[in-house]
Amino acid sequence: MILIAIRRHVHYLALLTIGTTALLLLDACQSVSTEPVVSGYDYQPLEKGNFWIYEVTEQQFSLNGSVATQTYQLREILTSSYTDSPNGAPIGTTTFRLERYRRSNDSQAWQPDSVSSIRVTDNQLIKTENNRSYVKLIFPLIDQFQWNGNAFNTSGEDLYQLKNTNKPFTVLSKPFPETATIVQQNDSTLVSQDKRVEIYARGVGLIYKEKVQLQFCSSTPSCVGKAQIDYGIRQYTRLRSYGK
Repeated sequence: MILIAIRRHVHYLALLTIGTTALLLLDACQSVSTEPVVSGYDYQPLEKGNFWIYEVTEQQFSLNGSVATQTYQLREILTSSYTDSPNGAPIGTTTFRLERYRRSNDSQAWQPDSVSSIRVTDNQLIKTENNRSYVKLIFPLIDQFQWNGNAFNTSGEDLYQLKNTNKPFTVLSKPFPETATIVQQNDSTLVSQDKRVEIYARGVGLIYKEKVQLQFCSSTPSCVGKAQIDYGIRQYTRLRSYGK
């Protein structure tokens, strides 16, 4: 039996036992290569003062046939943090307060919109909005990996899948060389469409978000399969700037 005990960055002892003969080897200088596995935490930097400004384009479809289109800006900023155990998180978890502000265009002042929180717990990036928690990412980032985004709420299983890890993506003419795409849902039938996608960039965070949830006409045979929208939403969120 061979038993090797190693401690990083310090001297180590190797105890080699063969049969009933033990040989003690001492090496006070040799270093051990223990290159850490890249975690991917930098795909969502969490530090007080970090902010992101997004441009949002949104279409709301109503049953009466009207379509309300609007564009606006969102500003998200990590304003504070605390160490606690929110919603069953392990003791010692650092949770960040994420404040969101909204305005129609550059000429207007930012107005408070909402408050949420974000944390990393057990290698999971968890964001809590309206008292409902979602698992946004799982670390380390493994392409094609699937997980239940609703693991910490009661909405039922919703499988997310990681795709295009470390691939480039361009938003508003700005290239991001390393990104990861999370497909939360991408279903389309004759009567509905549900597409939810988020893209994160290394060293930046969320850079793109797409939400398309539509109900198509199915009341008469003539409209089935024609993608005629009864009601729903199309929403595209694109990163405009970020910093601290």
